[in-house]
Amino acid sequence: MSRSTPPGIEVADLVKSYDEVDAVRGVSFTVPPGEVFGFLGPNGAGKSTTINMLCTLAKPTSGAARVSGFDVVSQRDDVRRHIGLVFQDPTLDGYLTAEQNLRFHAELYGIDPGVVPARMDQMLKMVDLADRRDKPVMTFSGGMRRRLEIARGLMHSPRVLFLDEPTIGLDPQTRSSIWRYIRALQETEGTTIFMTTHYMDEAEFCDRIAIMDRGEIVVLDTPEALKASVGADRVALGTADNDAALAALEDHFGIEATVAEGAVTFHVDSGEAFVPRVFAELDVAITSVAVSRPTLDDVFMRYTGTTIRDAETGGVADQNRAMMRALAGARR
Repeated sequence: MSRSTPPGIEVADLVKSYDEVDAVRGVSFTVPPGEVFGFLGPNGAGKSTTINMLCTLAKPTSGAARVSGFDVVSQRDDVRRHIGLVFQDPTLDGYLTAEQNLRFHAELYGIDPGVVPARMDQMLKMVDLADRRDKPVMTFSGGMRRRLEIARGLMHSPRVLFLDEPTIGLDPQTRSSIWRYIRALQETEGTTIFMTTHYMDEAEFCDRIAIMDRGEIVVLDTPEALKASVGADRVALGTADNDAALAALEDHFGIEATVAEGAVTFHVDSGEAFVPRVFAELDVAITSVAVSRPTLDDVFMRYTGTTIRDAETGGVADQNRAMMRALAGARR
């Protein structure tokens, strides 16, 4: 990597403590320029605290972090000038039009007025809102607002874009369209994207994923490599007597199964080959069977011991607006 192109994000032994509680415990990772990096974690994992430190909204207790080559402690203004933020809670002004929201953001960031119209046209076109530029944001659907927030976060051409649950609350079709825009901006702008999500199907779109638990990164790799690390297939059996099936699986096969969503569930290698043995040797009536390859849900369960759920307890919209204005305070 050339000296002129630093990593999008560099983190080394980053720690954040509150009194006697270590919210983040010495995490380290590097995000290359232009990568879509997913950050996952259950409630209280330290995910939001890490993001706040990277965005200069919280000061590390120890360790170091650089965003686009700038130190998050000693070069906070430089970091803020080179990042974009899309919060989980909406921060648009509903009484203003789409164009007015973008112009206001451009003014906050001190963008040269001469380049604002062209940049605004480019962003609105990218998120398919050019024909809505003169409409008040309060008339927009949730998906349209989210798309406008992404466009606003890109107005000042940030090198790194932080997306906090960018598609939460949106229908699957709108979520899919948002991801098309994210991939488009990665390709056309070369933007490094650091995002949180609790949708496992969505995490599949990331180039790499870090799973955080109890303040530590427990695993980091590509989605395919993470799924391969689980190895075994998942088998779900519908039975006439789940308790009897659990006992029989342990006694006969040495398998520790659990009951999930009404089905007896366990993991084995070559699940499809194993199922005939279950029918032949298990002395319990089986009403249905399903075999699936490992998913990111299985990865998350393996490394954290829990299922994924909404990890963001976040601030209210007013707090987010204050954060955005603080970030924009470092202009030119």
